[in-house]
Amino acid sequence: MNVTQFAVMRAVERHENEPLSRVADDLAMERTSLYRALALLERNNWIKLKSGRDNRSRRATISALGRKALDRAQPDWAQTQSAIVEKFGRDRWAHFVTEMQQLSQCAADLERGLAKRDAK
Repeated sequence: MNVTQFAVMRAVERHENEPLSRVADDLAMERTSLYRALALLERNNWIKLKSGRDNRSRRATISALGRKALDRAQPDWAQTQSAIVEKFGRDRWAHFVTEMQQLSQCAADLERGLAKRDAK
């Protein structure tokens, strides 16, 4: 499992049975890119996609095979993440995470502003 697949699987896990728009928002990922990533996960039988409340929305759940794949990947991912944080420096990492969260919030605010403008 590559890092993108792992991230998407974890986001699906956090938003299981919720509209995929929430998964995309969680990942700060454009929906078309998310759907392409999900298609591969579905082909691997790691997730199941189903229709939402209307024809435009879809939802995802993690299959039993997907849970096993996540369980196998978790120790390696945790070890890699710890090694990166240690090499980069804990203080620098904490600052980086804070900056990325602020950048993400700025982008979301801008997107909401543009959406309001376009709705007028």
